[in-house]
Amino acid sequence: MVKLQRADLCTFFSIVTMLACLSCNVQNTSQVFNESVSETKLQSTEIDSSIWVVYQDSKSNFWFGSKDKGAYRFNDSLTHFSQNDGLIGNQIRAIKEDSIGNIFFETTEGISMFDGESFEPLLVVEKSEWRVERKDIWFSAGYNKNGVYRYDGQVLHYLQFPKSPHEDNFRSKYPNITHSPYGVYCIYKDSKGHIWFGTSDMGVYRFDGQSMSYMYEKHLTETPEGGTFGIRSIAEDSNGFFWICNTNYKYKVAQNQEVEGKGLMTLDYNKLKTNIKEAPYFLSIVADNDRNLWMLTFDNGVWKNEGDSFIHYPVKDGAKEIQLLSIYKDKQGTLWLGTLNKGVYKFNGISFEPFNIEQPY
Repeated sequence: MVKLQRADLCTFFSIVTMLACLSCNVQNTSQVFNESVSETKLQSTEIDSSIWVVYQDSKSNFWFGSKDKGAYRFNDSLTHFSQNDGLIGNQIRAIKEDSIGNIFFETTEGISMFDGESFEPLLVVEKSEWRVERKDIWFSAGYNKNGVYRYDGQVLHYLQFPKSPHEDNFRSKYPNITHSPYGVYCIYKDSKGHIWFGTSDMGVYRFDGQSMSYMYEKHLTETPEGGTFGIRSIAEDSNGFFWICNTNYKYKVAQNQEVEGKGLMTLDYNKLKTNIKEAPYFLSIVADNDRNLWMLTFDNGVWKNEGDSFIHYPVKDGAKEIQLLSIYKDKQGTLWLGTLNKGVYKFNGISFEPFNIEQPY
């Protein structure tokens, strides 16, 4: 079994982050791309080999977000969308949907909304107040921003994080960083409706609708070799424990403990050490229909958590480990994988196999 090397993983994400930072300044704009996507648009015959995200919308269309070539929609046929069709950027990092069927694409250039006919970049309102509404949609604001976006159905509200007590120490240790240490890698909504944010270097923030809390543990952010990999994934299991990035520990959150600064409190939690020997670092997590957690690693396959044990599902091309980026569960409960250079994989009930658009089911 190939063990995950954190140094290699850190090197990979440093490269990805540098590439993303070249184009992640989101501009305030009211410009609208009014060109409708033609119904006679040429259809694609294959999905890009580098897929960052998989999503199924309310109309049962599957969307595949490419690392740098836009988005693909698949139902009975495959259609490719890019900046040439109105997308604000080709590097797709998340795909989401609102209650009336609009599809949102989070890119390194900003957020695009697709209403089924045309794309529109969302207007950004700078430095809004923190709040939570039931229909909100949350997005990362980019690697060089100190906050996130909340979409309320009209505009994107840019929300800035309170300063972390760890910021000054981090900047003294890394004075020449080119990204924001608050850059958001993952956003997670727990069973109580609290919103969690995993950052690149400042640990975890959690907003409960009233107050902002944070937690920071060095082993969750820094590698033993001295680099940083950030909080890439957060998930709550069926017993109320939170899993953050690796299988060494799981956390039971209590109450806010003490005020660390204006607008920021320490998150009180109990940390339980697990008996998982492999302890892989994972990038993406999803719960299946039985509420078991499936945890995806970069180059060590997928791990399914069942109580105190893990089942390993290698994902290989021959003898070579495939480099994975994300895991997703569709409306039928089927699991999908986005990969760095092997397209899309799908779980057949026994193992993960390449997805073929000519024989999708």
